[in-house]
Amino acid sequence: MNTKNTNNRKKITDILLSVAAPVAIVILWAFAVSSGFVRTAILPAPKTIASTLWSLLESGKLWRDMSISILRVLRGFACGAIGGTLIGSCMAFSKTVNRVLGTMVSILRPIPMLAWIPILILWLGIGESSKTAVIFIGSFWPVLLNTIHGIQSTDPKLLEVARILEKKRSVLIWKVYLPSALPSIFTGLRLGISSAWTCVVGAEMIAATSGIGYMIHYARELAQPARVYAGVFCIGFVGILIDKGLLALQKRLLSWSYTE
Repeated sequence: MNTKNTNNRKKITDILLSVAAPVAIVILWAFAVSSGFVRTAILPAPKTIASTLWSLLESGKLWRDMSISILRVLRGFACGAIGGTLIGSCMAFSKTVNRVLGTMVSILRPIPMLAWIPILILWLGIGESSKTAVIFIGSFWPVLLNTIHGIQSTDPKLLEVARILEKKRSVLIWKVYLPSALPSIFTGLRLGISSAWTCVVGAEMIAATSGIGYMIHYARELAQPARVYAGVFCIGFVGILIDKGLLALQKRLLSWSYTE
C-alpha cells in the first residue's frame, strides 16, 4: 500500500512539475498584456487567443486545415521513415554502399529545408507532390543517421557470442543488429516527425491554399495575430500528441530498453 501511495504521489508530482512552467508563462503573459507592457497587436492576451481558437474550432476551419496538414505529414513522414530505415541499414551493413552514398549524404544533409522548397516547386509544381517531397527530405535524415548509428553501435560482445555459435548472417541481422538498433531508430522517428511538422508548415506558408501553415501565413497578412498564435498552439499540441504516441509505442515494443 505504501508503495502504491508513493507511486501515486510521484505521478502527481511529475504532472505538477510538467505543467508548472507553461502555467507560469501564461500567468506572466496575461499580466504583461493587461498591464500594457506588451502591445496586443504583437502578443494578444491568452483569453483572446483561446476565444479565437474556440471560434475556429466551431466554424470547422481549423479542423479542415489541421487535417490536411496531418495527412501531408503522415504521407511524407511514412516515405521518409521507410527510406531512411532501408538506406540507413544498407549503409550500416555494407562498407561499399557507405562509401558510395557517404559523400552524397555529407553534401545534401546540411542543406536547409527552406532552400529545398523553391527547388522542389520548380521540379514538381505547387501541388501535393512538392509538399510531400519536402516532408520526405526533412524526416529522412534523422531516421537515416539514427539507423546507421544504432546498427553500428551494436554491442561487440553480442556479435562475438553469435559468431561463436556460428549463427548465419541473416540471423545476426534479425536477432542481434536490428533489436539493438531499434531504440536509436525510434529516436530517429521522433526527431523525424518533429522535422516533418516544421517542413509542412514552411511549405504551406510558401506555396499552398490550405493547411495550418497557410492559415498562419494568411492570418499574418490580414494582421490577425490571435489567429497566428492559435495556429502555432495547435501545431505544438498536435506535435506533442504524436511524439507521446511514438514514445508510448516505443515503451510497449521495447520495454526491455525503455528508461524514464
